[in-house]
Amino acid sequence: MCHPSWARARIAAQRLNDLARLRRVRDRIDREYAQPLDVEALARGAHMSAGHLSRRFRLAYGESPYAYLMTRRIERAMALLRRGDLSVTEVCFAVGCSSLGTFSTRFTELVGMSPSAYRRRAARAAAGMPSCVAKQVTRPIRNRKAPVAEPHLV
Repeated sequence: MCHPSWARARIAAQRLNDLARLRRVRDRIDREYAQPLDVEALARGAHMSAGHLSRRFRLAYGESPYAYLMTRRIERAMALLRRGDLSVTEVCFAVGCSSLGTFSTRFTELVGMSPSAYRRRAARAAAGMPSCVAKQVTRPIRNRKAPVAEPHLV
């Protein structure tokens, strides 16, 4: 029979191992966000089941691997839209999304406006602003309600 302190040490070692694998998954998402990634592929790479990866990732980072991936994609899309030389459709595919509808919906949820509206507004707002400052100012904030546009009464 195992000594209780050995069991605790084994559990602690397993948690550290899980955290290291989760960091590798997060780093892979950060590097390969434009590639076709899904939770099953990420889980295989981390030698975990998809369910276990999703649960542990949410506990460690506060969101699912898919939500984290979409946030990275939307952040990159925001930067591409601020540049202004690509269409919304080109940006959608450049960041790894395969559906313009899903991309637009997710973008609107995170940013509070459609990609085309963001592109128009960003062109005006970021004029003359260094890109490093624009990136910090315009970064999407997860779990924050997007501002609701007031209806215009005529």
